Amino acid sequence: MAEVCIIGMGYIGLPTALAFAQSGKTVCGVDISEDVCETINKGKIHIVEPGLEEVAQKVFIQGNLRAGTEPVPSDCYIIAVPTPITKDKKADLSYVKSAAQAVSKVLKSGNLVVLESTVPPRCTEDVLIPELEKSGLKAGKDFLVAHCPERVLPGKIMYELVHNNRIVGGIDEASAKAARDLYQSFVVGEMFLTSATTAELCKLMENTYRDVNIALANELALLSEQLGVDAWEVIKLANMHPRVNLHQPGPGVGGHCLAVDPWFIVEAQPNTAHIVGLARKTNDKMPHHVADLVEQNTKAKGKVVLLGATYKPDIDDMRESPTLETKEDLEERGFDVMVFEPHVPSGTQSIYEVAAGADTVVLCVHHTVFADIDFDHLAKVMAGKTILDTRAYFDSSKVNDAGLHYVCLGKGD
Repeated sequence: MAEVCIIGMGYIGLPTALAFAQSGKTVCGVDISEDVCETINKGKIHIVEPGLEEVAQKVFIQGNLRAGTEPVPSDCYIIAVPTPITKDKKADLSYVKSAAQAVSKVLKSGNLVVLESTVPPRCTEDVLIPELEKSGLKAGKDFLVAHCPERVLPGKIMYELVHNNRIVGGIDEASAKAARDLYQSFVVGEMFLTSATTAELCKLMENTYRDVNIALANELALLSEQLGVDAWEVIKLANMHPRVNLHQPGPGVGGHCLAVDPWFIVEAQPNTAHIVGLARKTNDKMPHHVADLVEQNTKAKGKVVLLGATYKPDIDDMRESPTLETKEDLEERGFDVMVFEPHVPSGTQSIYEVAAGADTVVLCVHHTVFADIDFDHLAKVMAGKTILDTRAYFDSSKVNDAGLHYVCLGKGD
């Protein structure tokens, strides 16, 4: 019997399992992939995250974590499975339901079930609990239920799991306190107790706040292009005001949070969430605007190279990648498109190999490695001359001095 059973060994579930195991708890990690379970049981990891492998090796030696494809009887269950979005912008809760069904088969009186997955408001009450109660037990009477959303940043997950403040939302006071006591085994940040639905909405609004502000910056970029103004200079100068903090524009918003979570609010209250929905639509249009800029600055529909496909710099996570949206759009317009992503293994070793014969090269993700591009070398291998920078990352003078034509999103002529 395990003290904690965590369903879902992905970007959140695995680090959480390691954190509990490192604190001394006996942990069962559950994943539908036998390969993932085998990797974990060897003391290795299947995702890229700084510091994670070192913890995995330590936990492996201690023997506190074992992985399998089915939940085992435990004191506490944590559900940390994906909640992707469907094509019609609805939450796909099938993984949550499947996980709850699996837990219901081993659920016992006195157990605690925590939902960590980011979900639409009232999912804990209206979706999770009915599945768990198929066990014959009653939530709030026979077992406890809470929603405790993760609030970590890729690249800093292990640190932030421990040090960030957490919101703990219970279906009742006893559930919230039990979940708080569970996480206190490794969390040193402050924990705030509330209701499950409040916790759900709080997590969604944290990401929606950023998405709305990015949409404002993207709209500024579009306006600046039309007005002949440099949006990046506008942002720099406006942010000198003590009460202004404009975000940065870009080629779109990706990832499993910002590009997804606001839609859960729209789904829950479509007649009220007008600003939220408009921001999402604005950011969703940006990959297609990048395609417009490529077409406007490329003489022939030849070869286009897109640099970077992850949703943020220096990670390997490509979920909801704006780059892939741009790629699909350009291919539909007749362009030959290649993507160079240095953080995802491929047979190509060099940016210059990929850019050979290209008419246009587009910086989509400002990975650190792209700061070292030799534009003189790039100019020699390219057939065309256009460099489109969607992040204002490159030094325009270096690009132009190499004989290339520098174009930047948000900078009007």
